[in-house]
Formats: sequence, structure tokens, C-alpha cells
Amino acid sequence: MTEVAFHFNAPDRVAYACRLLRKAVGSGAKLVVTGLPDILKQLDAALWTFSPVDFVPHCHLESEPYVVAASPVILATSTQSVPHRQVLLNLGILVPVDFERFERVIEIVGLEDDDRRLARSRWKHYADRGYAITRHDLTLKTSQ
Repeated sequence: MTEVAFHFNAPDRVAYACRLLRKAVGSGAKLVVTGLPDILKQLDAALWTFSPVDFVPHCHLESEPYVVAASPVILATSTQSVPHRQVLLNLGILVPVDFERFERVIEIVGLEDDDRRLARSRWKHYADRGYAITRHDLTLKTSQ
């Protein structure tokens, strides 16, 4: 069964996603990041600039097939036709279609009320279907 994790209280969802992707790719993971086009555009730009010494190889699903096949991180508005099924990072507002085909799903939740409200709806969706959910409160990690 797919593992589901929520990372709550991210002050900057895109910056947190960059760090999470860097760590995951460094451990050999292959990821798909879903979200609306605007947030994927922000993430794409941030992945090029967030660290002067690190680069997280990534591309959009619409890139050349050989680039998509070689990239450990795929940015996509949908999970249809994605080559990786290991980790799904959701920056979207809805539960991604076919999320259950991935080994893991990670949801990043910011501090804004709307984001938190939408995250509660996604949490309920997963819980109602019997998925065990791991909760990571980022406020607790930064205050320790």
C-alpha cells in the first residue's frame, strides 16, 4: 500500500520542496512532482537557483523523451504517462489521480489558511481509503 506523508507548516513550500528533492535525489530516489503550472514553473526556476553548489536534475514531462527517461525528477501537471512510480510529491490542491500507483506520496503544506484547508481535505481522502498517514510538523523541527 502507498505510504502517505504530510509535511506541515512549511514557511515556503517551493524552497522546502527544493531541499526535499535534493535529499531524495541524493539518496537515489526518482520522483514526480505534481501541481498547477504556476507552482511547477516556480519550482523549476528555484531548482536552478536555490543552492550555489547543488543541482537537482529535473525536467518537465513534456521534455524530449530521452531527457525525461534520464531525469530523476519529473515536473508534471498530471501523473498520466510519467516514467517514475517511486515517489510522488504533490504541490497541487487536489489528491493526484492514480496516486496509489506510487510507492510513496508526500504532501507539502504551507502556513496559509487556504492551503491548510485543502490539505485537510486531501488528508481525509487518504484516511477514508485506509491509508496510514505520517505527519511531519516542520515547526517542531525548526524549533529544536
